[in-house]
Amino acid sequence: MKEMISRRSFLRVMGLGFGAAMLTACKTGTAASPADSPAASVPDPDTPVPFLTEDEFPRLDGSTACIPLMAQMKADVTGMDLLEAQTSITVSTTAYAWENFGLWSRSDSEDYGAQLLIVYEAPEYVKEELADAKLEQKAIGRDALVFIVNEENPVQSLTQQQLRDIYAGRITNWKDVGGADSPIVAFQRGVDSGSQTLFKKLLKGDGQLMAAPTELAPADMGGLVDSIAEYNNSANAIGFSVYYYIDQMYSKPSLRLLAVDGVTPGNDTIADESYPLCNEFYA
Repeated sequence: MKEMISRRSFLRVMGLGFGAAMLTACKTGTAASPADSPAASVPDPDTPVPFLTEDEFPRLDGSTACIPLMAQMKADVTGMDLLEAQTSITVSTTAYAWENFGLWSRSDSEDYGAQLLIVYEAPEYVKEELADAKLEQKAIGRDALVFIVNEENPVQSLTQQQLRDIYAGRITNWKDVGGADSPIVAFQRGVDSGSQTLFKKLLKGDGQLMAAPTELAPADMGGLVDSIAEYNNSANAIGFSVYYYIDQMYSKPSLRLLAVDGVTPGNDTIADESYPLCNEFYA
């Protein structure tokens, strides 16, 4: 019989781990040194108290962009070093994590055995595959689909319709959207990636999408970022990712994020959803 994490433990893991991660991310300023603080010996009430051993912590899988959150959760609830927690986590990536979790939950196999996913939304074909898997899904945070260009590109903002037209092949030159007279090279991801799923849901909808040659559809998110940064040493490439990945995990100094409909993606504009391409991620 499969060992499943209890609902109570699940809620404690999510509440303490995710809460601590968000508190850590939101703090600003420089902490005072012990010598400067008269209350240095008083425990910080925001510091999580470990309550699980490493062996008791649920086995995780999910999306690459969620690894830092998984690691923070594991460190907070077990007391292990954050770097050690980061190196202990491996993921199947979005679509495969959903598929493996759903298939495993319906079988007697012990080959997979993840007990908890921290993951972006599943592609539609995976949702159809798992329609009878009876998985409990909870939204735990919000991210956004963002578009990346070379910092030398003079275009600062695109509308959603301009982005649709670019990825449908109807707009092919940057001069048509206020940029230089150069062809637009539009990178995208594979069908099973979390960012491609968000792109189809939030922007493409039922509209047309041009087929990308293999060299313009890198297998991993880091490969897409590298490709945009390095493409012919020019500023005519564009691609997309999720905000957290670009902001916290794999930023490049030669790249910047485009505003969409005049709103630049950031913590505040994603939190209040004034940035138009937001979406939840899940446990």
